[in-house]
Amino acid sequence: MDISDMFTVTPMSQTIELVAGEEYTGRIVVANPASAKSDFTYRVTASVYNVRGEEYEADFLTESEQSQIVKWIEIKEPTGTLKPNETREVEFTIKVPENAPAGGQYAALMVGSAGSGASNGSVTVNNIYEMASIIYANVDGETVREGEITSNSFPGFVTSLPITTRATVKNDGNVHEKARVTVRVKDFFSSNMIYPENNETGTIEEVVMPYTTREIIREVDDLSSLGVYEVSQIVQYMGETFTESHTVIVCPIWFMMLVAVTVGAIGAAITYAIRRHRRKKVLV
Repeated sequence: MDISDMFTVTPMSQTIELVAGEEYTGRIVVANPASAKSDFTYRVTASVYNVRGEEYEADFLTESEQSQIVKWIEIKEPTGTLKPNETREVEFTIKVPENAPAGGQYAALMVGSAGSGASNGSVTVNNIYEMASIIYANVDGETVREGEITSNSFPGFVTSLPITTRATVKNDGNVHEKARVTVRVKDFFSSNMIYPENNETGTIEEVVMPYTTREIIREVDDLSSLGVYEVSQIVQYMGETFTESHTVIVCPIWFMMLVAVTVGAIGAAITYAIRRHRRKKVLV
């Protein structure tokens, strides 16, 4: 299947507030593109959502205290068929129990291609392609908000693009938080802003889930492969701001080799000239 024929799911994520003992109704939209060559039969299911490691690798299998929400989700009309250029809203409800724990709850609404047709009339799922709409939910009640920025760094010298910046934030609370990371790059000699350009802000926001540490990596590569830049990274998280700024030199290996060869050749020429001059003095 060509990527242009792939179905889409929106929104990719949604943040919702829940109240214990009450019901919440939400929707996602499944679309079969106009470029599709055939109808698309889909199935929507609810899955746990967790992350692994500081790189935040998605984990749709491991259950936790923060994935109880999966048991509360009901999907109305979870299967259907879309013709090319057709979209459909899929409604879901979250029935929050009276004793639901306060704090973050996380799930994924998984949309996959499905084949139908067992003899007993049930639906046989054949997930060839699958996309997820992530639910970041917060149940009202007593919440704990604790966390910190643990690192903010980038190198001072690189031999090739991109310039990679890294920030690490930690969440010790029971609700998800948002970290804002802004990167700015100026030309060292002219002080002209190179990144971001035009109407861009250079800022991204990332969700930091409870009891996790997240590493946020930014890459800036729309620069000259040989240059000197003034780089700044501003990390904002839970009321704290951590700014790191310093000069970054981008110097490719081929240029360093060229400089080394040139310096070596000049040094050899100077040495030869000095020796020749000394020989002339001896002959005189």
